[in-house]
Amino acid sequence: MLDFLRKEGISERLITEIDKFRKFYKVDTKMEYRIPSPKYNYYGNDVWEEAITSILCGENLLLVGSKATGKNVLAENLAAVFARPSWDISFHVNTDSSSLIGTDTFENGQVVLRRGPIYECAAWGGFGILDEINMAKNDSVAVLHATLDYRRIIDVPGYDKIKVDDAGRFIATMNYGYAGTRELNEALASRFMVINMPNISTKNLKKMLYKEYPNLKEEYLEQFAGLFKDLRLKSENSEISTKSVDLRGLISAINLMAKGLEANKALQMGITNKSFDDFERKLVEDVIRLRLPDKLEREEIFNY
Repeated sequence: MLDFLRKEGISERLITEIDKFRKFYKVDTKMEYRIPSPKYNYYGNDVWEEAITSILCGENLLLVGSKATGKNVLAENLAAVFARPSWDISFHVNTDSSSLIGTDTFENGQVVLRRGPIYECAAWGGFGILDEINMAKNDSVAVLHATLDYRRIIDVPGYDKIKVDDAGRFIATMNYGYAGTRELNEALASRFMVINMPNISTKNLKKMLYKEYPNLKEEYLEQFAGLFKDLRLKSENSEISTKSVDLRGLISAINLMAKGLEANKALQMGITNKSFDDFERKLVEDVIRLRLPDKLEREEIFNY
């Protein structure tokens, strides 16, 4: 990962600081399996430097952005770069303090605390990825206030108070566009450094696709990146919803093409059918037709 950062032009001073961090904060061998090995890399020099500097300064991060801006990819990449075990905590309307901190359970005939992911992350000095933090009710995440601010503690009623390990960090993500999201409580937001995630550029999208599919022909590398840009532009102009602006869907569709499925059928499964409105589907199909011919086969897309 450090070599990847060098290729992306990240400051050598920051890379040196990351190396010092990794050497100073050792990971218990029992937790090494939790250090992620990212499938995708995040591309974006400015965002990388902002995020790395914040973590080196002991801050928690809130990644805010629309769909397909790479919030979760960056969070996972950061845990890998700093070589820290990570816990993924998905927030939802039924999230409560016991699902975050822990709850009572029986073990060997006595009541003990079954530690939740926030507790484990604090104890082991991990990176807690708080996914879609604004999906949960504000009163349920209030238990995190003392964990995320200068106190860095978890006080569990009926049990002991624990201190968050010095290497521990929390990286939250949020998206205002999804159903069920709400405004983030001001007290909670003040405990994060906030990065407004930009849309992925065509250049960086091509880098990502090339890394995943190095045998993809240059012509179609351009066309797939351009297709995603076209769909995003139509969404920003309110011509279609964000449902078809699906980077995961595009990558999965290319994967189907690599296995031999005809291109338009793959894109229909990965992108077009994400919209359940007939009129919108036809608009998406028109965008695809402008970029790709009908009956496009694997041999035309990939170099073999």
